[in-house]
Amino acid sequence: MSLTDPLSFQLYSARNFPPLEAQLRIIADAGFTNVEPYGAFYGDVAQASRLFTQYGLTAHSGHFGIDSLESDLQRNLDIAGALGIRTIVAPYLSPESRPRDTAGWKSFGERLAAVSAGVRKAGLRFGWHNHDFEFVALPDGSFPIEHLLVEGVVWEADVAWIIRAKADPEPWIKRYGKIMPLVHVKDIAPAGIKTDEDGWADVGTGVVDWKTIWPLCVAAGAEIMVAEHDNPSDVSRFATVSAQAMRQLARAQAA
Repeated sequence: MSLTDPLSFQLYSARNFPPLEAQLRIIADAGFTNVEPYGAFYGDVAQASRLFTQYGLTAHSGHFGIDSLESDLQRNLDIAGALGIRTIVAPYLSPESRPRDTAGWKSFGERLAAVSAGVRKAGLRFGWHNHDFEFVALPDGSFPIEHLLVEGVVWEADVAWIIRAKADPEPWIKRYGKIMPLVHVKDIAPAGIKTDEDGWADVGTGVVDWKTIWPLCVAAGAEIMVAEHDNPSDVSRFATVSAQAMRQLARAQAA
């Protein structure tokens, strides 16, 4: 594996700034060449595909809810095919659905493995995207993430969420880097800053040491680096600042 899409953008970051076409224009103008769609874009796939093409954007990965994948996998495979998505990622598990013990997490891992088998049969990859809860130790000392990254499931690493769980991302990247084709490039504001943006920051303006973590991810095998901000107050600012930082990181790593 090698870095193919250093400038990708998770479209969830722009959800509060409709319409879709305006979002894509901002993202493309900032210099992003790839996007990562999610459920809101799958209602009118033809429109999404047309607009991606119009703005010169590919969509090599996409987020799909685990319940939807389990209930109607073929529909989601059809959406992925129409948009050119190569890696289907399950992004989240609501608090009320999260297992409470190791046995429960192992059982959920088996569910992911079953979905992965169907996705891989169609020639695509299937992965899991983490938040913080996967890096909180269980009573037996294991971590949920260890029970989710089972055979056939790749990892979309969200480094900032690992840090928010008060864990060190580097050992995890080194451990699972060979099955980590996607990375969410997110930043955390200094304590007490950007409270109106839930404490997140534009890439390169926060406390996450991306100068160290970016090359570590690429060396491990990352292919797609995806900018994300869970609640930006200005999507144009976030896209522009983050794209500039990511270009610098990519150039420094390639030098």
